Order: sequence, then C-alpha cells, then structure tokens
Amino acid sequence: MRLSDTIEEFIKTMMAQDEQEIELKRNELAEYFSCAPSQINYVLSTRFTPDHGYIIESRRGGGGYIRVIRLRQKAEDLIHYLLNERIGDSIDLKSAEILLRQLSERGELTRGQAELMYSALTPQALSVPIPENMKDNMRARILRSMLLNAARKTMA
Repeated sequence: MRLSDTIEEFIKTMMAQDEQEIELKRNELAEYFSCAPSQINYVLSTRFTPDHGYIIESRRGGGGYIRVIRLRQKAEDLIHYLLNERIGDSIDLKSAEILLRQLSERGELTRGQAELMYSALTPQALSVPIPENMKDNMRARILRSMLLNAARKTMA
C-alpha cells in the first residue's frame, strides 16, 4: 500500500466513530508517518475534496490545525447534485470510480452495488468503436440511470 493510501485510511479511520469532523496537526501527522508535511497536504487536497464528501479548513502557525469535515446531505439534495452538477452530460471513468467509492463509503450504496455499477462503466463494457468523449457521454447516461434507479428503490 502506498503512503498516500495509508494516510487517507488513517484519517478516515479516525472519522469512523460517527464524527462529522476531526482536527489534525499537520506536523504531528507528518512525523507519525515519517514524511514531509507536503505529503499530508497532497493527501488532503486530492482525497478530501467536496467531490469526495469533505471540506478542509486549516489554520497555520504554532497553534495551527487542519480540520476535516465530512459533508452531510439529504438524499434528495445529494441525488440532485450528482445528476445535475457532478455527472452532467459526461463523466470519465476515474471520476465515476471516485463518485461510486464515495457513495459506498457514505452508505448511500452498498459495496456490491457500487462495484456492479463500476463494471458497467469500464472500457470492457463500453468497447465500441467510438471516440472517447462519446464513451464519456454514454458512461454519464448509464451512471445517471443506475443512480436514479437506486435512489427510487431506497426512497420508496
């Protein structure tokens, strides 16, 4: 496992006790993992974004901290955001993977549902001789359809 993955899992484990936010000290975390503080910054800026369901607040200086806040959204708001803003008319495979992993981690989808949806979006599933941007359009339509179906079943 790469160091970035280990740091991400460590932070997520700290939040696993139904906490909506945690405070960390960048230098203490870097010391704990024997890495540069910039490695901590990298993990926070790439894996704890609003698209991943988090907001980061930080304060620099001697008493500085990093606050990681997990976003909570009502199901209707989340579905609206996903369908109209996050997915839109086109989505690449990596973005779809991140989105499905986030929904699974938040309990909006089971792990099995997320894996099944992901498999329908892979290059193997979309192996038709069309340009990549058209595949991204197809991927968005398929993902939107699957998420709407899953939302209907959980809201019923």
